[in-house]
Amino acid sequence: MSGNQTNTNLPARSSILISGGSGLIGRYLTSTLLSEGYRVSHLSRKAGHPGRVRTYQWNPEQNTVDPHIFDEVDFLIHLAGANLGEKRWTKKRKEEIVTSRVNSSRLLHKVITDNGIRLKAFISASAIGYYGSVTSDKIFKEDDMPAADFLGTTCKMWEDSADLFGNSGVRTIKIRTGVVLEKSDSALSELMKPARFGFLMNTGDGLQYMPWIHIQDLCNIYLKAITDREMAGAYNAVSPQHVTGREFMKTLAVVMKKQVFPIPVPAIVLKAVLGEMSDVILKGSRVSSDKIKNAGYNFIYSNLQDALINVING
Repeated sequence: MSGNQTNTNLPARSSILISGGSGLIGRYLTSTLLSEGYRVSHLSRKAGHPGRVRTYQWNPEQNTVDPHIFDEVDFLIHLAGANLGEKRWTKKRKEEIVTSRVNSSRLLHKVITDNGIRLKAFISASAIGYYGSVTSDKIFKEDDMPAADFLGTTCKMWEDSADLFGNSGVRTIKIRTGVVLEKSDSALSELMKPARFGFLMNTGDGLQYMPWIHIQDLCNIYLKAITDREMAGAYNAVSPQHVTGREFMKTLAVVMKKQVFPIPVPAIVLKAVLGEMSDVILKGSRVSSDKIKNAGYNFIYSNLQDALINVING
């Protein structure tokens, strides 16, 4: 590990329950926690023990989960939520995106409080979408207000549902995550797809910023949230290096030894194909990592090229 964690005098082999543990972040985080000696289990729609961890069944839509699952749980990490980029944002899909995050948090809180279960901490995923889909000169920090667009409103409701735990006296941390760098199942893997045809593609004017984070740094920030009892509230999980979309693709092209196609995908085409979801690709501002750094976290990958080399060639 990177040695970023503090206040680590916790009981050996604390138990951690992860909702959404089979997703991208959940899989990597599970490996990180197991390597550190934690006992890890998952909440999923299907129960079982197919691999390294035991999986318990729940159904947030029907408000069903066995309270006995939480009897020996020390930390609860909430990653569950419908994939933002999986489908076009229809009215129905927007409702799924919101309710899959908010209602599931509320269910977890109800079960925990109704059964008198004492957690050491509740750690919830969130996103830099909290600040909205906007390109500006502003560098957003954790104390900035949420945006009034769909992503800003969704993240605000998401975090409000996590704060139910904080209001109940449980140490609560919200991890606002940027673009996660991972090779096979991420936004980066989508950006890499045109390389099979020999080139990469810019989108829009390329002036939008792309706050990013290496998957290992993200997992280590979650680990720090577990071990550092001083951590509470929202933290931006983004690299200190600010890059635009154009700079990101240029660096990716260097690492992959590909050319960037001279004509970018026009904004009008992305809007026609993706609708409102295109704003996530076409817009973006800088996001500060100062708070997590001031909490004592030292990034392993603070340089984009080094991070991409590790992800793609490591």
